Amino acid sequence: MPQDASVELRIWQLAEPIADELGLDILKVSVGSGHSQLVRVIVDRAGGVDADTLERMSRGLSLQMDAEDPIQGRYRLEITSPGLDWPLTTRADFERHRDEWLAVHMRDGRTFQGWNRGATDDGFELEDAQGRRLDIRSDDVLKVHRAINWKAIVKRKK
Repeated sequence: MPQDASVELRIWQLAEPIADELGLDILKVSVGSGHSQLVRVIVDRAGGVDADTLERMSRGLSLQMDAEDPIQGRYRLEITSPGLDWPLTTRADFERHRDEWLAVHMRDGRTFQGWNRGATDDGFELEDAQGRRLDIRSDDVLKVHRAINWKAIVKRKK
């Protein structure tokens, strides 16, 4: 039996004080269906999230969920951080990942890569490898995600 949005909201509310204490932002809470439901909480912070912090978040939320019992039946709890392909969509996303290398896929088919220089009123600013700054409007973007600047990595190793 699928859970409704109120269960996900309740889990978010239980997770929020723990995430705040650990300096994490909650990006998403989802509850699957089936015999052993998967409860997935995706968290992030500037600089990324290490395994110890994920474990502390998992332990704390597990205790809260045992006490509050927001889910009927059995469930598996998974606390994870987003991968590189997680889309950046909000002002908070761009601020959290300021100065990181991004791949920007435009609605018109063009693709840009560069350093995230932060959110603007209507999008964000990107600095390409040559130091040129581009103002990117959110309305023109299909998807933005973090990427790896392989050229910079290779250059550092030389």
